[in-house]
Amino acid sequence: MKKVFLALLLLNVLIATAQQFPSVTIPGSEVRKITSTIVNGQEYELHVLLPAGYYTSTKKYPVVYLMDSQWDFPVVKSIYGQQYFDGFIPELILVGVTWGGVHPNPDSLRARDYTPTGEARLPQSGGADHFLDFMKQELFPFVETNYKADAGNRILMGCSLGGLFTMYTLFTHTDMFTGYAAASPAVAWDNEVLYRFEKTFAEKKLAKLVRVYMTVGDVEMGRPMFEKFAGDLAKHHYSNVQLHSKVLENTGHSGTKSETYSRGLQYIFERARLQLSAEELNKYTGTFQSSKGEKVVLKHEGNQLYLLAGPKIKLLLYANTKTHFYATHEFFNVHFKFINDKVEAFDLVRYSGTQTFNKLK
Repeated sequence: MKKVFLALLLLNVLIATAQQFPSVTIPGSEVRKITSTIVNGQEYELHVLLPAGYYTSTKKYPVVYLMDSQWDFPVVKSIYGQQYFDGFIPELILVGVTWGGVHPNPDSLRARDYTPTGEARLPQSGGADHFLDFMKQELFPFVETNYKADAGNRILMGCSLGGLFTMYTLFTHTDMFTGYAAASPAVAWDNEVLYRFEKTFAEKKLAKLVRVYMTVGDVEMGRPMFEKFAGDLAKHHYSNVQLHSKVLENTGHSGTKSETYSRGLQYIFERARLQLSAEELNKYTGTFQSSKGEKVVLKHEGNQLYLLAGPKIKLLLYANTKTHFYATHEFFNVHFKFINDKVEAFDLVRYSGTQTFNKLK
């Protein structure tokens, strides 16, 4: 009896101790719920991450739709922070999609929603078209009504069956997204049924550029099949499609997510590097000063444009457009202001804020 009493006492102490500490939450994120009339009254839970400054901005943001958010939302939230801070990707909205309701079973539900055809071993499979209808008719309108989302700039990311769904969407509903990142896509599904849909895709003439990034781990059993699939896709040289595939060193099936989503977002949002003539580059040169009296010099040297700030800082600027240049060492963007084809000022946009520099006469 004494042992039972001591055990209960210890249990109460442990419970009381646990209740003294709050749960870890993800700052800047929120949970929304939406019930689909298309997918059997299924409730979906949306994990939404908004960029800093969202509520004071008037612009619209690209939206990344992440499959299997129940596992991967924290991973991609961290990846977004890293890649944005380093200047590789723009501010964006992250929408992770998972299943709500009472005790949802992701293993069963993802087999239903992410697979394009039915397999006998998984009787619930084959519901990808219904899930795509849900996205198009219910999810997108919800997100684009409730958030400042750019309907013309959506990205889809998924792993394994989510990767299968990502590639199936590319082949069959290409115009729904501008970028696709597929980690370890389940190419083997239903006797490599993806090839059937790829055949139709190869005949399409896309009006807008689409970027696709896909990977496999080098120790995965499905690596040979993936490499054949990737090689076959590369041979087609699709119109208006930029495709990159990679085998990740010393990586297994689940481990492909972090690098795929990091490199995939870099690839999807990769900026241009225009080659401007010496005459064009000379338009940007001169000495500029901020309202705080800080001076910088823009110098044309060796067919490149450099920003000099003091004796020790010399940054190479790349031309994304003729009004937007950037550096790669951090989030560092220079937006030029022209009057009568002459540069009069530029906005320096960094992670910490925006400064305007006016050209000294």
